[in-house]
Order: sequence, then structure tokens, then C-alpha cells
Amino acid sequence: MALPSLSPAHEQALRLIDEAHSEDPNKVDGPNGPKTVPYELHYAQKMTRWLQSRCPEASPALQLACRAQHFRRWELPRSAFPMTRPGYLTWRAKQKSQAASRVSALLSSPAIQPALPADECERVAALVRKDGLSTDGETQVLEDVACLVFLDDQFDDFEAKAEMDEDKMVGILRKTWGKMTDEGKKLALAMDLSERAKVLIAKALEAS
Repeated sequence: MALPSLSPAHEQALRLIDEAHSEDPNKVDGPNGPKTVPYELHYAQKMTRWLQSRCPEASPALQLACRAQHFRRWELPRSAFPMTRPGYLTWRAKQKSQAASRVSALLSSPAIQPALPADECERVAALVRKDGLSTDGETQVLEDVACLVFLDDQFDDFEAKAEMDEDKMVGILRKTWGKMTDEGKKLALAMDLSERAKVLIAKALEAS
């Protein structure tokens, strides 16, 4: 199901976001061979694909925010912060704040003509920050989409990390599940997941 068409200005904004993603030095395998696709471009495209399923009527602001959620994320790596729970929370907060401010600046670029309204640029930034997560419907959609991309695209590699045991993974899945709406959960349960992922999700749901 296709998302609503964007105006030429919004399409230009989307292209600028993708151009920034293309600068990510971290690569994943693509149709042209191993390690040929910038990771954040790959991630952003996954976000758009799952947004099509989760919210096929998504507004232009939500479409841009989903595409820009990890904007220039590689410039503030997790390794720059202590490998502790407080370190993780600090990193995540700084990531959201930095991504939102940089996306807002990009959307205000003179390269986008006609210019996007200032309130729409701020709306995209607010969505990237995930403001009003418990009360804002579009923010919750974005959170659903991020959780779906995690399950679809990141779960198996994450679970295979040496420091990740089954109890930790089940705990992460419980937290992920708790962030999602009923609509997001339905999409998650319908995914074509690995057998290992299905087993761990079942354990997480049993424990919740």
C-alpha cells in the first residue's frame, strides 16, 4: 500500500535526508554486493516501508520524521558514552535532540523551494524527539514503526552479540512490546521472523 504523494518541496526534503544518510560510513550488504549500502540509508528505507503498513495515510510530517529518525546517528556513536544503563539513556537523549535539531535545520534549507512552513519543520523535529509519546498519535505511530524495524531488520544480529544472553533478550523484547500499540503488535505477530525470534517473542509474551 503506497503512502500519500508528497509535494515537490517535501520530495526535495526527502532527497536531502537520504543524501545525508548516504554519508554514513557504516555499510551493509545490498543488491550491488557486500557492504555497498550506507546503513542509515538502509534503515531509513525500512522505516518508510513499515510506515506504509502501519499508517498508509501518514502525513507529510510523519513521512519525513520516519525517514529522518536516525539522522546522522553515526556522528554520535554509542561507544562515546559509558557502557552502562545511565550512559545508554544519556546517549539516546542526546541522539534524539541532535537528530531533531539537525533535521529542522535541513528542512529550513534554501535548497527546498517553496520553503516548508516553520511550524511543519518544528513538527518533524518534535516527532523525531518523540515528544508526547503517550498522547500524540503520530509519535506513537513512529514508535511502532521503529519497533517493527528492530524486529524485522536488527533482532537477529542484536541477539547474536556475545554479551546478549536469553534473559536479556527476553527483557528487551518485553520492553519493545510494551512500547507498541495494538496495531503495531498485530503487524509484529504477522512478520516472517526467524524461528529463534519467534521462540524468544513467545517467552517475552508469556512473561509479560
